[in-house]
Amino acid sequence: MKGYLYLSISIVAEIIGTMFLKLSEGFTVLAPSIIVVVGYGLAFFCLGKTLAYLPLSLAYAIWSGVGTAVTAVLGILLFEDPLNIGMVLGIILIIGGVVLLNASSKTEVETLKEK
Repeated sequence: MKGYLYLSISIVAEIIGTMFLKLSEGFTVLAPSIIVVVGYGLAFFCLGKTLAYLPLSLAYAIWSGVGTAVTAVLGILLFEDPLNIGMVLGIILIIGGVVLLNASSKTEVETLKEK
């Protein structure tokens, strides 16, 4: 459970960092640039802590997949990024992949516990 808490914090921090990366205008605006550095710093710190509890393959897949999907949606909603069927399908596939990896990992952990 602790691993998923660290992972959640890491994902939120990475998403915030990425949103402010857009607002930093190439690191020319100070306040958003500071938030980018702090956001990514916290994201990687918490991702590192996550790896004490979860396998790398699972943690990184969830981190990158959820981060990518949420960032894409927020880009569409907040920055008027274009939306097309390819993007929708891609987001659905990312979420599906994360769900499958998570389900597969839980099955393997249960198998290991039985031994």
